[in-house]
Amino acid sequence: MSWTDFYRRRDTIELVLDRARDNREAGMPFDELPAVTEIFTDREDLALALQYKWSQILLGRIAAAQLEADKTAHIDNVEAVTQAWRSASKTNPELRALLDAYADEGGPAFQRAQAREQRMLALAAGLAELREPLEERTRIGAAFQALLRSGERQETPRLATSS
Repeated sequence: MSWTDFYRRRDTIELVLDRARDNREAGMPFDELPAVTEIFTDREDLALALQYKWSQILLGRIAAAQLEADKTAHIDNVEAVTQAWRSASKTNPELRALLDAYADEGGPAFQRAQAREQRMLALAAGLAELREPLEERTRIGAAFQALLRSGERQETPRLATSS
């Protein structure tokens, strides 16, 4: 990918997020924005780019929260990851809502990306270990992620899906 391609993708993602800020009911666009169809092959390709953006934000927040937890005796890893998730969601509500709205229709590549995030959450929170089977780490992470999302729904409105 060239720098030009990188900047075009970044700008298109920002366009999608701006649209989501302006119209919470619109859901994941694709055909609605010409720039999106020029850059991304389909809705899942766009969703994967959004998931990647979310993962970068979340991983940064988790790393910072864990560093803080290491210095503070009363914060454990579960609380650190929870705080990181809530902070990332609060500052990026449109991104989180688009991903949540797309989750049910996501194809195999998107589901694999979701499973990777779930395993990362389980490991970062100390709820699972690398020696555990992949499926078990995914299951634990999915349960933790569901708890995070259920607490978040009280604060962040969800976006509708769009075909």
